[in-house]
Amino acid sequence: MSSVGKREWVFLAIILIYSFVPTFGGLFRVLELLGGPAIAPENPRASGSPLPIAVHILTSFLFCLVGALQFLPSIRRYHSGLHRLLGRVVAVAGCLSALTGLWMTHFYAFPQSLQGALLYWARIALSLSMFGFIAWAVVAIRSRNLAAHSAAMIRAYAIGQGASTQAMLGIGGMVVFGAELMGPQRDAMMVMAWGINLLVAEFFIRTHLVPRMRPI
Repeated sequence: MSSVGKREWVFLAIILIYSFVPTFGGLFRVLELLGGPAIAPENPRASGSPLPIAVHILTSFLFCLVGALQFLPSIRRYHSGLHRLLGRVVAVAGCLSALTGLWMTHFYAFPQSLQGALLYWARIALSLSMFGFIAWAVVAIRSRNLAAHSAAMIRAYAIGQGASTQAMLGIGGMVVFGAELMGPQRDAMMVMAWGINLLVAEFFIRTHLVPRMRPI
């Protein structure tokens, strides 16, 4: 890994810090489900049906943090074997994260204050989209279409990192309004977080991938 540049280490540090609240907060929940001390607030859905949420947390952790390595140019250029191996891990983790997210959205009983119709349908659509983008990326790389592969994985990653942006917006909301957002305001904030991520992803794709695809 000596070929990884300083800027790439900075990028990884930013991803780690940005992902800290949802990913490591989720790991505390998994430890609780395994019999550890109760650190996070009680969640009756997790205690009643722990397997889907445990799988979702662990696979989301892998997808977001290991997935960040896949975007490093030096890994793709100098460690292609590692890139392919990690790519398989990230693809499986991302699909499981999307499918467990879909399952929980539909089968868990959420109070109206935590999930209204807007958030329900957004989660359904985005879980299916994330799974579809990863499948598209796999098909694209098997066809040697590197640009389509990269674009699909960037979009899937943007969806997978939604919880990080939601955490940042949620903290900002508590600072501004003095209380945690609930009900329709929380739904709107959650959906807006995914919208921000996808807009950033599209901007990156159009400024970095599309110009490379154009003939010189």
